[in-house]
Amino acid sequence: MKHTAARTRRAVLRATTHPHTASRRPGRGRRGARAWTRANGAVLRLTTRVQEGLQEAARRPDRGDISTTTVIIWVAAVTGAVLIAGTIAVVIAKYNGKLSGL
Repeated sequence: MKHTAARTRRAVLRATTHPHTASRRPGRGRRGARAWTRANGAVLRLTTRVQEGLQEAARRPDRGDISTTTVIIWVAAVTGAVLIAGTIAVVIAKYNGKLSGL
């Protein structure tokens, strides 16, 4: 984590856990303040993670994503395997009666 993200996290956590701010919310007691703080922490962790991911994507645009050629080769291989298996199934079904005497 970068220094600025850690500093931002501390600042947000300090702001959300301030006792005067938590007690002024209408209809929330100590339990509500804790839940509010926990939710803010979760949102902060999520946004920090997304920002780090975007920074990584900007830094390394080619992160090993699957190329179009690879996808075409895999589709062709799977299609060929299904055709071969289907052909074998048809041949076995056609000659099933003749093969039973062997």
